[in-house]
Amino acid sequence: MNNEYRLYIYAFLSRVMSDIPDRRFINDLKNNASLLEIIGEETKEWVNATDTEALYEKLNTDYTSMYILNTQPVESFVLDAKNETLVGLQNPVMGFYFTHGFEVNMDQTQIMAPDHLGIEFAFMQTLVYRNEVKSQFEFLDQHIFPWVVPYMMGMKSMADTPFYRDMCDFIVEFLSADYDFLVQGNTNG
Repeated sequence: MNNEYRLYIYAFLSRVMSDIPDRRFINDLKNNASLLEIIGEETKEWVNATDTEALYEKLNTDYTSMYILNTQPVESFVLDAKNETLVGLQNPVMGFYFTHGFEVNMDQTQIMAPDHLGIEFAFMQTLVYRNEVKSQFEFLDQHIFPWVVPYMMGMKSMADTPFYRDMCDFIVEFLSADYDFLVQGNTNG
């Protein structure tokens, strides 16, 4: 696994988890055969066989049901039964961001939690871009891996579309592979 691929995948995952897919995202997805191949065969067939408007409606309904109405992909919500978002440096993720010079301007996003998975994936993208390998491993090990893998395994059963079912599997597989990649002697950077 090379850094260019990792950079691209973390950017893609950040977008997937940040918001409902818009028509541009769907058109980009329809025109990217290699990405569809990576996500999964069922998704590839479904996206290619379904028109953009139907995809837009079905993906938006599924995203809203899975990640807004039923549960939010927020680390503190998943790990703490109180459903509270810790603010500022009280939030361990914010402390990690601050330590590594990553500024999250919550006024520039509709996401209201600094430990939302879309932001955590964007942070990993930044760390990969900066080639901060040790920090990548620490953040993956301390913040993403412990909650995202079981969360996605559970969320798969809630997905109504092939895209989100395959994305749950893809996220688990990618994070597992990335964790192994970083563990195998690459944490000395």
